[in-house]
Order: sequence, then structure tokens, then C-alpha cells
Amino acid sequence: MASSVSTFPLLAQRRRDWLVWTGASLLTLPAMAQVSAAKGGAATLPAAQSLPDELAKALKNKQPLIVMVSLDGCVFCRQARQSHLSPMQRAGTAIVQVDMRNNQPVLDFAGKLTTHDQLTRQWKVSITPTLLFFGPGGKEVAERMEGAYLPDFYGPYLEERIAQGRKGL
Repeated sequence: MASSVSTFPLLAQRRRDWLVWTGASLLTLPAMAQVSAAKGGAATLPAAQSLPDELAKALKNKQPLIVMVSLDGCVFCRQARQSHLSPMQRAGTAIVQVDMRNNQPVLDFAGKLTTHDQLTRQWKVSITPTLLFFGPGGKEVAERMEGAYLPDFYGPYLEERIAQGRKGL
């Protein structure tokens, strides 16, 4: 009996040590996620802020402005960003993101202050991801890409829409 009493403090100490270690580990997760994102772990796109300015930059390079309508937590949105859109954006393609159900302010093509969510309603977007291709005057110049496509075909469909958009400029 004396041996079980003497091991109790040791077990309690081990349990406390484990709880402290686990708690400390959980506190570092957000920081680790930020480091991972900074190293390219999470693909991101710039949030739309001024559609007239972003469109002007795209048109200057003779390309349509691609607007991705996304939804927080959308797995298909993340996949499209990771596999196709973020690499294209880093290579110089004009792509911005508008977030459904987000009240972030943005200037619409008319220069009027609105929100990301109001834009998605105005554009009648009901599924994510949706890619829109805009040309002069904020007019759509290619067929929208709505929803998830088979991964093997997403890239070719995207290239087809970009070519269609360039013809519409």
C-alpha cells in the first residue's frame, strides 16, 4: 500500500506536465498556421477593394479581370485557389476575391461603396466558387465558371474562359 501512495504524486506530476505541455501546444497552433500560410501553405487571393482600379490594371495588360466569389470554409474554393488561381495571380494574372456573406467594403464598377456580400447578391451568385470575367465598363466578357469542376478539367475550362474574355475586350 505504501508503494501506491508514493507513486500517486508522481502520476499527478506527470498528468500536470502533460496538461501544461498540451495547453502550450494548443496556444501555438494559430502562430504555426500563420507561418504555414506565409510559406505558401494556404493559398490566398487579394480581396477586392476597388473594382474600377483592379479592372484598369487588368485591361492595361489586355486581360479580363477575374473575380472569384468565395465562401469562408468552402473546400472547393480552397482547392481552386491552391491549384490554379493563386499561382496564376502570382504570375501576374489579374484576380481578386469577393467573399459571400462578408461585409468588407468595396467600390463597385460604378465607383459606389458597397460590400462583398451585396456584390454577390447583385451579381446573382448563389454557389461557390464562382469565377466571373470582367471587361470594359464592368461587363462580363466570358461565361461564368460556377461550382466545382473535375480537377483534371478545371485548368482547361479556366484557360478557355480567359481566352473567351480576351476576345471580348
